[in-house]
Amino acid sequence: MSDYFTEMGWTPLSDGETPNHLIQMARFLRDSGMWDLLGQDKLPPPASKSVVKNLPEVKIERADPKQCPVCLKQFEANDKANLMPCHHMFHQECILPWLEKTNSCPLCRYELPTDDEEYEMYRKEKKRAVEREKDLEALHNSMFS
Repeated sequence: MSDYFTEMGWTPLSDGETPNHLIQMARFLRDSGMWDLLGQDKLPPPASKSVVKNLPEVKIERADPKQCPVCLKQFEANDKANLMPCHHMFHQECILPWLEKTNSCPLCRYELPTDDEEYEMYRKEKKRAVEREKDLEALHNSMFS
């Protein structure tokens, strides 16, 4: 009959050796299935092509003292800009390449819808978790205040 360490493919610690707690935590997360839920810090997918195509286009009538947050140039007369749902305005040549890489406003991180179903499910679940947390806090406050 084999011992625990042989069965698991591990070796016992030698005298004076301390365990590597990071490896233990990583093994725990992997074995419990939590590693996949952490998301591994991947970037969000690009914004949906239909949403980007339907962003309102604004023609700047006269020179505007405001500047594009991406290139930091002031809006000139007859410039074309896109207006995001968060009401931030960007030059088209600045915002369109950005939205081809990620789905958020570069200024406030407002997230546009994506074509990635898995990411959209993740966003919905994250939003539900925040709402549940608020509901629990409201319930707690109503019971103990």
